Amino acid sequence: MCGIIGIIGTAPVAPLLIDGLKRLEYRGYDSAGIATLQNGAIDRRRAEGKLFNLANLLETQPVEGTIGIGHTRWATHGRPSETNAHPHANERVAVVHNGIIENFKELRAELEAEGHAFETETDTEVVVHLVRDFLEKQMSPQEAVAASLKRLEGAFALAIIFAGRHDLMIGARRGSPLAVGYGDGEMYVGSDALALAPLTDRICYLEEGDWVELTRDGAQVHDAQDHQVTREVKQTALSGAMIGKGEYRHFMQKEIFEQPAVIGDTLHSFVDPLSGSVQLPDLHIDLSAIPRITISACGTASFAGLVAKYWFEQIARQPVEVDIASEFRYREAPMPDGGLSLFISQSGETIDTLEALRYTKRCGQTVLSLVNVPESAIARESDAVLQTLAGPEIGVASTKAFTTQLTVLACLALATARARGTIDAAREAALSQALLEVPTRAAEVLNHDSAIRAISVDVMEARDVLYLARGALYPIALEGALKLKEISYIHAEGYAAGEMKHGPIALIDEDVPIVVCAPSGPLFEKSAANVQEVVARGGKVILISDAEGLAQAGDQAAHVVELPAVDPFVAPILYTLPVQLLAYHTAVLKGTDVDQPRNLAKAVTVE
Repeated sequence: MCGIIGIIGTAPVAPLLIDGLKRLEYRGYDSAGIATLQNGAIDRRRAEGKLFNLANLLETQPVEGTIGIGHTRWATHGRPSETNAHPHANERVAVVHNGIIENFKELRAELEAEGHAFETETDTEVVVHLVRDFLEKQMSPQEAVAASLKRLEGAFALAIIFAGRHDLMIGARRGSPLAVGYGDGEMYVGSDALALAPLTDRICYLEEGDWVELTRDGAQVHDAQDHQVTREVKQTALSGAMIGKGEYRHFMQKEIFEQPAVIGDTLHSFVDPLSGSVQLPDLHIDLSAIPRITISACGTASFAGLVAKYWFEQIARQPVEVDIASEFRYREAPMPDGGLSLFISQSGETIDTLEALRYTKRCGQTVLSLVNVPESAIARESDAVLQTLAGPEIGVASTKAFTTQLTVLACLALATARARGTIDAAREAALSQALLEVPTRAAEVLNHDSAIRAISVDVMEARDVLYLARGALYPIALEGALKLKEISYIHAEGYAAGEMKHGPIALIDEDVPIVVCAPSGPLFEKSAANVQEVVARGGKVILISDAEGLAQAGDQAAHVVELPAVDPFVAPILYTLPVQLLAYHTAVLKGTDVDQPRNLAKAVTVE
């Protein structure tokens, strides 16, 4: 959700703010703005829509100054508009804000009763008026912010500048991430390290409840009780060069084609190719003695958890439950003594997943997180961390993060099976080898890009699309349907193929494409029967299978995509790629905003 950047330095700041906001576009937004100090006065520019609208405005109405804040907004309170765009400001204070102020209505009524006049529909504006109210009571900016934070309820990150104070910026976080960057005579704040990547590689992550004073010379962090504290400054490997599209039309396309490389990078950090065994980092977790693993995640990451359930239960004989994080804690599930809770998140900042994590910690569970950002909030609050090596994922619709999550989960399932004694060394070596072959096989799958693009011509005309699969491929049907919905805006649903007769078959006619993911193997005969049932009702089948499967049922399909024959263990990873490509090419043909689909955000940091 949204994006924040703030800079206090010596050079003109507006171009740097715009560049920082461009690196935050992947988070999703519907308006943008910046504010600077010019001769002590607050000057701001805001625009609805994409960043080029703001950039064009600045061409004709430039702003000066060496201190400033910027924001990309995704509407939570108040419709998308220039008026509701951030920064919010009056003559004394300018604020950018991620998150939600839950008690803003009560605060607004209180401030209006004291004579404050509000101009917008947003919750953020109460922060501006609240800070100003304390300033008018002769408090310093630091005192005014500290007092204001104690009145706010909700999850938020803030960056604030003050009229007449070219030497001061204040940031704060509660439940929403904020990073501090250290430069040479300059200081920065941003929603994540990626926003600051070209400016500095020295980053400090504020902890829950922290607020920070920034000057050109450094930062002073305070905790929620206003005590001065020290937070570790770390070197980050991110760089601005890592986020260019290169030869690709969209970030999503680039990230789909990066999957062979990032899956390989991730595998090489977990699998010893010489011994043929998985080597996890020292988690300080006894994988042989876990009564139950509880997996929780949101969206695409939850489908990774569903695939992992098949792996853990079939290979390691390990009982597993999978829950949608946004619902999990509300059913107040009893947690077993000695249980392991596993949380999956690309950003490591997803608020629903973070709150589910906190619930299981209160219940005495050991917490293991699987994240792409090791400095993230979920990672910091976990007992142990496994990292995907996907690199920055800019496209809102997750692609390479998902397949690297599956890769790590496959490794964890093998390590658990070994610890529980449910596979021998030879079987582990065979499955590890199958994993090590995935990058090569993934590259082979991507060679079908042109064929899948041709298939998408039929799909783009559909109003509804069904995805069917069985076993560990069933979650891939769910993921394929989600991808199509996310970026092409075509209604799609994924089903376990055996459930088709229990309702979905009523939707099938000649206008409904049915995507079937069905590698050859023990379940293929049943999947082939489902294909015949669909064809008999006029449905157009897109069959994704290997050569053996296509030989058995390919003549029934309107379109086929041939994938390499692989061990069923790794099939879910490979079968993800064609459904990603199908969604991508369909969206491109429909002319939608592939990288930043409407109403969606990359990091969901509010409930």
